[in-house]
Amino acid sequence: MTATKQRDVVDLLVDQHNQIKTLFGQLGRAQGAEKRELFESLVRLLAVHESAEEIVVHPSARKKIDRGQQVVDQRLQEEDQAKRELAELYDMGVDHPNFDARMAKFADAVMQHASHEENEEFPSLRRSMSEAQLARMAGAVRAAEATAPTRPHPHSGESASANLLAGPPLAVFDRVRDAVRDWRESHADRD
Repeated sequence: MTATKQRDVVDLLVDQHNQIKTLFGQLGRAQGAEKRELFESLVRLLAVHESAEEIVVHPSARKKIDRGQQVVDQRLQEEDQAKRELAELYDMGVDHPNFDARMAKFADAVMQHASHEENEEFPSLRRSMSEAQLARMAGAVRAAEATAPTRPHPHSGESASANLLAGPPLAVFDRVRDAVRDWRESHADRD
């Protein structure tokens, strides 16, 4: 690999999978406010990551790789289930007595999903697309992440068109909600 080679979409997504795995580990050991902050970071990363995959990666995989339709449909089913579970965990909150057990089960499912992507979808993308195409996809993923919702919205759909249509308004709503929450937390000590 040369020093001038750009990072491609596979590198970017695998790095995010590693960040997600790290957050799961940290979350499993955390308590109180730290646990809440780590969970909010995990929710945001998962929501943004999956939205970007649904907008950019899966449509390309569907067209370019062998058995693309089947592989992508399986990943979308996993992502739909994950969105629903993450929304329930979010509503439940980190202080709920069942949170840790459900989070552990959720973490296993998410890491299994990441493994499927890394072992089935991503190698096929690398074989079927040029380095330049994969590098451009990394840029498209970053752009999609900038306008993606920061919370799971299980009823918004898993298709690229659903994410493109619903994503930006949901992202604005989520980011306003995040800002209000952050303001409340930063001003709680002043009351």
